[in-house]
Amino acid sequence: MSGAMIFIKEELKIDDVEVEVLAGILNICALVGSLFAGRTSDYIGRRYTIVLASVIFMVGAILMGYGPDYAVLLGGRCISGIGVGFALMIAPVYSAEISSAKSRGFLTSLPELCISIGILLGYISNYFFAKLTLKLGWRLMLGVAAIPSLVLAFGIIKMPESPRWLAMQGRLGDAKKVLLLVCNCTEEADRRLHDIKIAAGFDPNCNEDYLKPSKHSRGKGVWKELFLRPTPAVRWILVAAIGIHFFEHATGIEAIVLYGPRIFKKAGIKSKEKLLLATIGVGLTKTLFITFSTFLLDKVGRRKLLLVSTAGMVVMLSTVGFGLTLAEASKHESKWALVLSIVATYTFLAFFSIGLAPVTWVYSAEIFPLKLRAQGVAIGVAVNRLMNATISMTFISLYKAITIGGAFFLFAGIAVIAWFFFYFLCPETKGKSLEEMELLFSRRSRNSNGGIEIQPGIKASNANK
Repeated sequence: MSGAMIFIKEELKIDDVEVEVLAGILNICALVGSLFAGRTSDYIGRRYTIVLASVIFMVGAILMGYGPDYAVLLGGRCISGIGVGFALMIAPVYSAEISSAKSRGFLTSLPELCISIGILLGYISNYFFAKLTLKLGWRLMLGVAAIPSLVLAFGIIKMPESPRWLAMQGRLGDAKKVLLLVCNCTEEADRRLHDIKIAAGFDPNCNEDYLKPSKHSRGKGVWKELFLRPTPAVRWILVAAIGIHFFEHATGIEAIVLYGPRIFKKAGIKSKEKLLLATIGVGLTKTLFITFSTFLLDKVGRRKLLLVSTAGMVVMLSTVGFGLTLAEASKHESKWALVLSIVATYTFLAFFSIGLAPVTWVYSAEIFPLKLRAQGVAIGVAVNRLMNATISMTFISLYKAITIGGAFFLFAGIAVIAWFFFYFLCPETKGKSLEEMELLFSRRSRNSNGGIEIQPGIKASNANK
């Protein structure tokens, strides 16, 4: 959409407010989609929820590719948004639930990495489709997304269902079969199944292949446990999940990803071709550093990456604000202000992509207890999409009101608040099993590094009981 908007505005003769609505409506609809996805995935399973998301994506892409007028284009964008909501909620949950504790950070960050690869491919395809006629070019930019949607729908059917979802349905025999597929040895599969049984509310020593599931197996009563009568641990988990999703977009990443061409134009790049090339740099930088971070999540840990990432973002957002303020104030083209703005933008993307981007999805997918996970993650995703929509639909108006440099100084201030939030409320989860998370957020003591340690003498299985 970033590149397509340049040409949509030209052909359909829409104003800036309509551009903002077109950009942001996807995330409003994604908010709705994510809330429905939580209950849906508890009911039909993680795998078939991904199939449903793919079908919704495909319908939205076809409508946008057809796009005879603004109304149809907006409708297609909205349908795609519902698919985005489903996918953003279910992909990290599915990845976390089939992964072992040792590799969960790497595997759960792969959806975020693949989103970045998709964005990069979108930027590259925009560059080539832009060479076509005005009427055809932007429609292909948007319609081509139907192809990977179809591949995903058929590909996911070949994948196993989440063993934790199967266990919640009482299908312990099927859960064990999946664990034997994804674990390195039988002992590891038995150990993980033992913990999953406890988390699902079953006797860990039971050897039956099927047991009657609990009332929570299809998501009933979950919202009451999250909002009306949460335990102290669940309340803290919910605050941490909502907070990390809020700050991922409140710090301005969508302004750069979606409105990159406008930002670079303000910095001094004039031609459409060069604007599209500059946005390819955005996608490339984001993809490279998220790829790098996937190998660090299980070695360095989530917390350290989060703090380093956010600190770097504060500095770079301030630098972008400074560079754009100088470029806008200069009566003549200022090459050094242009270079400073572009370098700072790419460096901001590097810091964002090495920590906050992947950790947001890994962290929120792993901290909720089993019976609350799908709908808990859905709430986090809904907040994520709400903030994404807020930035998407207000950025143009914001920078017109306080200047484009002022907008980035505002984002820098929000990033400072984010750093303190992560420092005080986000304990390290590296190496912990999913079944240990509630205990991690139940008992804490400050260690010498400012992190959070589990009090000794309590086992995860006892806490889950």
